[in-house]
Amino acid sequence: MTTTSEDQLANSTNEASLQRTRARSEQIDLAIAEDPSRFRVLTGDRPTGRLHLGHYFGTLRNRVVLQDRGVDTWVVIADYQVITDRDVVGPLRERVLGLVTDYLAAGLDPERTTIFTHSSVPALNQLMLPFLSLVTESELHRNPTVKAELEATDGRAMSGLLLTYPVHQAADILFCKANLVPVGQDQLPHLEQTRLIAQRFDRRYGRAETDHPVFPRPDALLSAATHVLGTDGVKMSKSRGNTIELAMTADETAKALRKAKTDADRVITYDPEHRPEVSNLLLMASLATGEAPEAIAERIGDRGAGTLKAVVTEALNEMLAPIRARRAELADDEAYLLDVLHAGNEKANERADRTLHEVRGAMHMIY
Repeated sequence: MTTTSEDQLANSTNEASLQRTRARSEQIDLAIAEDPSRFRVLTGDRPTGRLHLGHYFGTLRNRVVLQDRGVDTWVVIADYQVITDRDVVGPLRERVLGLVTDYLAAGLDPERTTIFTHSSVPALNQLMLPFLSLVTESELHRNPTVKAELEATDGRAMSGLLLTYPVHQAADILFCKANLVPVGQDQLPHLEQTRLIAQRFDRRYGRAETDHPVFPRPDALLSAATHVLGTDGVKMSKSRGNTIELAMTADETAKALRKAKTDADRVITYDPEHRPEVSNLLLMASLATGEAPEAIAERIGDRGAGTLKAVVTEALNEMLAPIRARRAELADDEAYLLDVLHAGNEKANERADRTLHEVRGAMHMIY
Protein backbone atom coordinates (compact mmCIF):
# COMPACT_ATOMS: atom_id res chain seq x y z
CA MET A 1 0.00 0.00 0.00
CA THR A 2 1.34 3.44 -0.93
CA THR A 3 2.08 5.74 1.98
CA THR A 4 0.60 9.18 1.47
CA SER A 5 2.38 12.35 2.48
CA GLU A 6 -0.17 12.86 5.23
CA ASP A 7 0.61 9.39 6.54
CA GLN A 8 4.31 10.25 6.50
CA LEU A 9 3.65 13.32 8.63
CA ALA A 10 1.33 11.52 11.02
CA ASN A 11 3.73 8.58 11.39
CA SER A 12 6.88 10.66 11.82
CA THR A 13 6.83 10.10 15.57
CA ASN A 14 5.74 6.46 15.69
CA GLU A 15 8.17 3.94 17.18
CA ALA A 16 9.42 2.54 13.86
CA SER A 17 10.12 6.01 12.52
CA LEU A 18 11.85 7.01 15.75
CA GLN A 19 14.10 3.96 15.58
CA ARG A 20 15.12 4.87 12.04
CA THR A 21 15.75 8.47 13.05
CA ARG A 22 17.86 7.41 16.04
CA ALA A 23 19.94 5.09 13.84
CA ARG A 24 20.43 7.82 11.26
CA SER A 25 21.40 10.31 13.99
CA GLU A 26 24.09 7.94 15.20
CA GLN A 27 25.45 7.64 11.65
CA ILE A 28 25.47 11.44 11.31
CA ASP A 29 27.33 11.83 14.60
CA LEU A 30 30.09 9.56 13.29
CA ALA A 31 30.13 11.42 9.97
CA ILE A 32 30.57 14.75 11.78
CA ALA A 33 33.61 13.34 13.54
CA GLU A 34 35.09 12.33 10.17
CA ASP A 35 34.27 15.49 8.19
CA PRO A 36 32.21 18.28 9.81
CA SER A 37 32.46 20.40 6.66
CA ARG A 38 29.81 18.19 5.06
CA PHE A 39 27.12 19.63 7.34
CA ARG A 40 25.27 22.87 7.91
CA VAL A 41 23.00 23.09 10.93
CA LEU A 42 19.96 25.35 11.29
CA THR A 43 18.36 25.84 14.67
CA GLY A 44 16.83 28.74 16.58
CA ASP A 45 14.45 30.24 19.11
CA ARG A 46 11.43 32.48 19.28
CA PRO A 47 12.24 35.65 21.28
CA THR A 48 9.37 35.30 23.75
CA GLY A 49 11.39 35.65 26.96
CA ARG A 50 14.70 34.96 28.63
CA LEU A 51 16.45 31.66 28.10
CA HIS A 52 16.48 29.29 31.07
CA LEU A 53 18.10 26.02 32.08
CA GLY A 54 15.62 24.04 30.00
CA HIS A 55 16.88 25.85 26.91
CA TYR A 56 20.51 25.56 27.97
CA PHE A 57 20.54 21.85 28.72
CA GLY A 58 18.06 21.04 25.95
CA THR A 59 19.55 22.90 22.98
CA LEU A 60 21.99 25.73 23.63
CA ARG A 61 24.83 23.68 25.07
CA ASN A 62 24.56 21.24 22.15
CA ARG A 63 24.79 24.10 19.63
CA VAL A 64 28.11 25.12 21.15
CA VAL A 65 29.30 21.51 20.91
CA LEU A 66 28.35 21.30 17.21
CA GLN A 67 30.06 24.62 16.53
CA ASP A 68 33.21 23.48 18.34
CA ARG A 69 33.20 20.24 16.34
CA GLY A 70 33.48 22.32 13.18
CA VAL A 71 29.91 22.20 11.89
CA ASP A 72 28.71 25.34 10.05
CA THR A 73 26.04 26.51 12.51
CA TRP A 74 23.18 28.92 11.76
CA VAL A 75 20.86 30.21 14.48
CA VAL A 76 17.66 32.06 13.61
CA ILE A 77 16.02 34.39 16.08
CA ALA A 78 12.48 33.80 14.87
CA ASP A 79 10.97 37.20 15.56
CA TYR A 80 8.24 36.85 12.92
CA GLN A 81 7.10 33.61 14.55
CA VAL A 82 6.33 35.44 17.79
CA ILE A 83 3.05 36.55 16.20
CA THR A 84 1.92 33.04 15.20
CA ASP A 85 -0.01 32.55 18.44
CA ARG A 86 -0.15 35.90 20.24
CA ASP A 87 -1.71 39.29 19.63
CA VAL A 88 1.25 41.50 20.59
CA VAL A 89 5.01 41.11 20.27
CA GLY A 90 5.95 42.52 23.68
CA PRO A 91 9.40 44.09 24.28
CA LEU A 92 10.75 42.41 21.17
CA ARG A 93 13.95 44.44 20.70
CA GLU A 94 14.99 43.79 24.29
CA ARG A 95 14.28 40.08 23.94
CA VAL A 96 16.16 39.74 20.65
CA LEU A 97 19.25 41.40 22.12
CA GLY A 98 18.81 39.24 25.23
CA LEU A 99 18.96 36.12 23.08
CA VAL A 100 22.13 37.33 21.36
CA THR A 101 23.61 38.00 24.79
CA ASP A 102 22.72 34.52 26.05
CA TYR A 103 24.06 32.86 22.90
CA LEU A 104 27.44 34.57 23.12
CA ALA A 105 27.73 34.14 26.87
CA ALA A 106 27.06 30.41 26.53
CA GLY A 107 29.86 30.04 23.99
CA LEU A 108 28.51 30.62 20.50
CA ASP A 109 31.18 32.36 18.44
CA PRO A 110 29.92 34.81 15.79
CA GLU A 111 33.00 34.00 13.69
CA ARG A 112 31.81 30.39 13.41
CA THR A 113 28.05 30.66 14.01
CA THR A 114 25.69 32.85 11.98
CA ILE A 115 23.09 34.56 14.21
CA PHE A 116 20.29 36.37 12.37
CA THR A 117 16.65 37.47 12.62
CA HIS A 118 13.68 36.41 10.48
CA SER A 119 12.49 39.91 9.80
CA SER A 120 15.85 41.04 8.41
CA VAL A 121 15.96 38.45 5.61
CA PRO A 122 13.25 39.25 3.03
CA ALA A 123 14.27 36.53 0.56
CA LEU A 124 13.87 33.86 3.26
CA ASN A 125 10.29 34.90 3.84
CA GLN A 126 9.58 35.15 0.11
CA LEU A 127 10.18 31.40 -0.13
CA MET A 128 6.87 30.98 1.69
CA LEU A 129 5.01 31.69 -1.58
CA PRO A 130 6.30 28.79 -3.69
CA PHE A 131 6.45 26.54 -0.63
CA LEU A 132 2.76 27.12 0.14
CA SER A 133 1.95 25.82 -3.33
CA LEU A 134 3.53 22.50 -2.35
CA VAL A 135 1.42 21.68 0.71
CA THR A 136 -2.27 21.02 1.26
CA GLU A 137 -4.55 22.44 3.88
CA SER A 138 -5.26 18.92 5.11
CA GLU A 139 -1.55 18.24 5.66
CA LEU A 140 -1.18 21.39 7.70
CA HIS A 141 -4.21 20.64 9.85
CA ARG A 142 -2.96 17.11 10.50
CA ASN A 143 0.55 18.17 11.46
CA PRO A 144 0.78 17.00 15.11
CA THR A 145 2.61 20.08 16.32
CA VAL A 146 0.14 22.45 14.65
CA LYS A 147 -2.68 20.52 16.32
CA ALA A 148 -0.92 20.86 19.66
CA GLU A 149 -0.44 24.60 19.17
CA LEU A 150 -4.11 24.99 18.28
CA GLU A 151 -5.18 23.13 21.43
CA ALA A 152 -2.98 25.48 23.47
CA THR A 153 -4.89 28.52 22.17
CA ASP A 154 -7.98 27.58 24.24
CA GLY A 155 -10.39 27.58 21.33
CA ARG A 156 -9.27 30.81 19.69
CA ALA A 157 -9.47 30.89 15.90
CA MET A 158 -6.29 29.68 14.24
CA SER A 159 -4.42 32.39 12.38
CA GLY A 160 -3.13 31.76 8.89
CA LEU A 161 0.40 32.20 10.18
CA LEU A 162 -0.09 29.54 12.84
CA LEU A 163 -1.56 27.12 10.31
CA THR A 164 1.41 27.63 8.00
CA TYR A 165 3.98 27.53 10.81
CA PRO A 166 5.59 24.31 9.44
CA VAL A 167 6.03 25.98 6.04
CA HIS A 168 7.75 28.97 7.60
CA GLN A 169 10.06 26.61 9.45
CA ALA A 170 10.81 24.88 6.16
CA ALA A 171 11.84 28.23 4.70
CA ASP A 172 14.14 28.79 7.70
CA ILE A 173 15.87 25.48 7.11
CA LEU A 174 16.03 25.43 3.32
CA PHE A 175 16.98 29.02 2.52
CA CYS A 176 20.52 28.43 3.81
CA LYS A 177 20.70 24.87 2.41
CA ALA A 178 20.90 23.36 5.90
CA ASN A 179 21.16 19.58 5.75
CA LEU A 180 21.02 18.92 9.48
CA VAL A 181 18.48 20.05 12.07
CA PRO A 182 18.79 19.22 15.79
CA VAL A 183 15.28 18.36 16.96
CA GLY A 184 13.39 16.71 19.75
CA GLN A 185 10.89 13.96 19.05
CA ASP A 186 7.94 16.37 19.04
CA GLN A 187 9.52 18.43 16.22
CA LEU A 188 9.97 15.56 13.79
CA PRO A 189 6.69 16.30 11.91
CA HIS A 190 7.98 19.78 11.08
CA LEU A 191 11.17 18.34 9.67
CA GLU A 192 9.26 15.73 7.69
CA GLN A 193 7.17 18.55 6.19
CA THR A 194 10.41 20.32 5.23
CA ARG A 195 11.73 17.17 3.55
CA LEU A 196 8.48 16.81 1.62
CA ILE A 197 8.63 20.43 0.45
CA ALA A 198 12.21 19.99 -0.77
CA GLN A 199 11.26 16.82 -2.63
CA ARG A 200 8.11 18.30 -4.16
CA PHE A 201 9.88 21.46 -5.30
CA ASP A 202 12.35 19.32 -7.24
CA ARG A 203 9.58 17.23 -8.82
CA ARG A 204 7.23 20.08 -9.68
CA TYR A 205 9.47 22.99 -10.59
CA GLY A 206 12.75 21.33 -11.45
CA ARG A 207 16.29 22.60 -10.97
CA ALA A 208 18.34 25.68 -11.63
CA GLU A 209 21.28 23.37 -12.39
CA THR A 210 20.55 19.92 -13.79
CA ASP A 211 23.08 18.01 -11.70
CA HIS A 212 21.58 18.75 -8.29
CA PRO A 213 18.27 19.86 -6.75
CA VAL A 214 17.83 23.38 -5.43
CA PHE A 215 17.20 22.13 -1.91
CA PRO A 216 18.72 19.27 0.10
CA ARG A 217 16.48 16.96 2.10
CA PRO A 218 17.67 17.72 5.63
CA ASP A 219 18.21 15.04 8.23
CA ALA A 220 17.20 15.16 11.86
CA LEU A 221 19.88 15.05 14.53
CA LEU A 222 17.72 13.66 17.28
CA SER A 223 18.49 15.32 20.57
CA ALA A 224 19.73 13.06 23.34
CA ALA A 225 19.26 15.81 25.92
CA THR A 226 17.12 15.00 28.93
CA HIS A 227 14.33 17.50 29.53
CA VAL A 228 14.67 19.42 32.77
CA LEU A 229 11.46 20.17 34.65
CA GLY A 230 10.70 23.42 36.41
CA THR A 231 11.13 24.00 40.13
CA ASP A 232 7.49 22.94 40.64
CA GLY A 233 8.03 19.57 38.97
CA VAL A 234 6.30 20.36 35.67
CA LYS A 235 7.59 21.69 32.34
CA MET A 236 9.91 24.67 32.77
CA SER A 237 8.03 27.72 31.54
CA LYS A 238 8.40 31.44 32.15
CA SER A 239 4.62 31.80 32.40
CA ARG A 240 4.60 29.42 35.39
CA GLY A 241 7.42 31.24 37.17
CA ASN A 242 9.27 27.94 37.65
CA THR A 243 12.43 28.66 35.67
CA ILE A 244 16.09 29.14 36.46
CA GLU A 245 17.03 31.80 33.92
CA LEU A 246 20.56 32.22 32.61
CA ALA A 247 20.30 35.91 33.47
CA MET A 248 19.53 35.28 37.16
CA THR A 249 22.07 36.10 39.83
CA ALA A 250 23.47 33.44 42.13
CA ASP A 251 21.22 34.70 44.94
CA GLU A 252 18.14 34.62 42.70
CA THR A 253 18.99 31.05 41.71
CA ALA A 254 19.33 30.03 45.36
CA LYS A 255 16.00 31.67 46.20
CA ALA A 256 14.22 29.88 43.35
CA LEU A 257 15.66 26.51 44.35
CA ARG A 258 14.70 26.94 48.01
CA LYS A 259 11.08 26.98 46.78
CA ALA A 260 11.55 23.89 44.61
CA LYS A 261 9.05 21.11 45.15
CA THR A 262 10.30 17.87 46.73
CA ASP A 263 8.61 15.19 48.86
CA ALA A 264 8.44 14.01 52.48
CA ASP A 265 11.06 11.25 52.29
CA ARG A 266 14.35 12.39 53.87
CA VAL A 267 16.39 9.71 52.10
CA ILE A 268 17.36 11.11 48.71
CA THR A 269 17.13 8.64 45.83
CA TYR A 270 17.11 8.97 42.06
CA ASP A 271 13.77 7.51 40.97
CA PRO A 272 12.26 9.54 38.09
CA GLU A 273 9.09 7.44 37.97
CA HIS A 274 8.13 7.56 41.63
CA ARG A 275 10.00 10.68 42.82
CA PRO A 276 9.99 13.06 39.81
CA GLU A 277 10.59 16.30 41.74
CA VAL A 278 13.56 15.01 43.73
CA SER A 279 14.95 13.25 40.66
CA ASN A 280 14.66 16.44 38.61
CA LEU A 281 16.81 18.33 41.11
CA LEU A 282 19.36 15.54 41.05
CA LEU A 283 19.32 15.67 37.26
CA MET A 284 20.05 19.41 37.30
CA ALA A 285 23.09 18.82 39.51
CA SER A 286 24.19 15.95 37.30
CA LEU A 287 23.97 17.97 34.10
CA ALA A 288 25.88 20.81 35.75
CA THR A 289 28.72 18.66 37.13
CA GLY A 290 28.87 15.51 35.01
CA GLU A 291 28.42 13.34 38.10
CA ALA A 292 25.76 10.63 37.84
CA PRO A 293 22.48 11.53 39.59
CA GLU A 294 22.54 8.22 41.47
CA ALA A 295 25.98 9.06 42.87
CA ILE A 296 24.82 12.51 43.98
CA ALA A 297 21.80 10.96 45.69
CA GLU A 298 23.97 8.42 47.48
CA ARG A 299 26.31 11.16 48.68
CA ILE A 300 23.40 13.14 50.16
CA GLY A 301 21.84 10.06 51.71
CA ASP A 302 19.37 10.80 54.52
CA ARG A 303 20.22 14.48 54.94
CA GLY A 304 16.98 15.49 53.26
CA ALA A 305 15.66 18.04 50.79
CA GLY A 306 17.50 20.98 52.35
CA THR A 307 20.87 19.42 51.63
CA LEU A 308 19.72 18.38 48.17
CA LYS A 309 18.74 21.94 47.31
CA ALA A 310 22.03 23.26 48.65
CA VAL A 311 23.97 20.77 46.50
CA VAL A 312 21.97 21.69 43.39
CA THR A 313 22.37 25.41 44.05
CA GLU A 314 26.13 25.09 44.40
CA ALA A 315 26.42 22.98 41.24
CA LEU A 316 24.32 25.30 39.10
CA ASN A 317 25.91 28.50 40.37
CA GLU A 318 29.39 27.13 39.76
CA MET A 319 28.46 26.07 36.21
CA LEU A 320 26.71 29.35 35.45
CA ALA A 321 29.35 31.65 36.97
CA PRO A 322 31.46 32.13 33.81
CA ILE A 323 28.34 32.45 31.66
CA ARG A 324 26.96 35.13 33.99
CA ALA A 325 30.26 37.01 34.05
CA ARG A 326 30.44 37.04 30.26
CA ARG A 327 26.76 37.94 30.06
CA ALA A 328 27.27 40.99 32.30
CA GLU A 329 30.07 42.24 30.03
CA LEU A 330 28.01 41.74 26.89
CA ALA A 331 24.86 43.36 28.31
CA ASP A 332 26.83 46.58 28.79
CA ASP A 333 27.94 46.66 25.16
CA GLU A 334 24.82 46.97 23.02
CA ALA A 335 26.84 48.26 20.08
CA TYR A 336 28.76 44.98 19.93
CA LEU A 337 25.55 42.92 20.16
CA LEU A 338 24.10 44.89 17.26
CA ASP A 339 27.31 44.43 15.27
CA VAL A 340 27.03 40.66 15.73
CA LEU A 341 23.41 40.70 14.63
CA HIS A 342 24.06 42.97 11.64
CA ALA A 343 26.92 40.76 10.46
CA GLY A 344 24.77 37.66 10.78
CA ASN A 345 21.88 39.33 8.97
CA GLU A 346 24.20 40.39 6.15
CA LYS A 347 25.49 36.84 5.70
CA ALA A 348 21.96 35.41 5.87
CA ASN A 349 20.75 37.88 3.24
CA GLU A 350 23.58 36.99 0.88
CA ARG A 351 22.72 33.30 1.20
CA ALA A 352 18.96 33.88 0.92
CA ASP A 353 19.33 36.04 -2.18
CA ARG A 354 21.38 33.32 -3.91
CA THR A 355 18.85 30.67 -2.96
CA LEU A 356 15.91 32.76 -4.16
CA HIS A 357 17.70 33.33 -7.47
CA GLU A 358 18.04 29.54 -7.85
CA VAL A 359 14.35 29.13 -7.01
CA ARG A 360 13.31 31.70 -9.59
CA GLY A 361 15.59 30.03 -12.14
CA ALA A 362 14.02 26.63 -11.52
CA MET A 363 10.57 28.21 -11.83
CA HIS A 364 11.53 30.08 -15.06
CA MET A 365 10.88 33.41 -13.37
CA ILE A 366 14.08 35.22 -14.28
CA TYR A 367 13.16 37.87 -16.85
